[in-house]
Amino acid sequence: MTINWFKYSAPTTFYGLAGKLIPWFALSAAILFSIGLYIGFVVAPVDAQQGEFYRIIFIHVPSSILSMFLYLIMAGYAALGLIFNTRLSAMMATAIAPTGALFAFISLWTGALWGKPMWGAWWVWDARITSMLVLCFLYLGVVALHQAFEDRDVAARACAVLALVGTVNI
Repeated sequence: MTINWFKYSAPTTFYGLAGKLIPWFALSAAILFSIGLYIGFVVAPVDAQQGEFYRIIFIHVPSSILSMFLYLIMAGYAALGLIFNTRLSAMMATAIAPTGALFAFISLWTGALWGKPMWGAWWVWDARITSMLVLCFLYLGVVALHQAFEDRDVAARACAVLALVGTVNI
């Protein structure tokens, strides 16, 4: 028995599949999140140089990686939307942007909280930190650009171009 995966490229059939999978993904995410926090904040030993302050890396680093990964996924969906003119690809690309912006903001915030006790400054204009700020602005730009157009197709194309141009930052 083979499954025709292309039938799930239409929003009507995709929503049914996503509705069935969301509870399972949410449960597994909650369990894995809890296990990760327990290991990071209880099991991991204290760092010899940074003390307890280093534990923020268990939130900072994954949020940084996830924000960059989500931008690449968003750009991939945007490219698919431009190439094949599929509505679901454009919907997925615009739906990823707020989540990516949240993770970019968490990365910037936890980086500042980590940087102050370790290096004595909340912010330095380092290339990595600045590129994360640009990434956060790109996410917010995609969200704002999508809201700026009333026509969904025009908004999707404009957001797709911005998402693809923004991959240079990654």
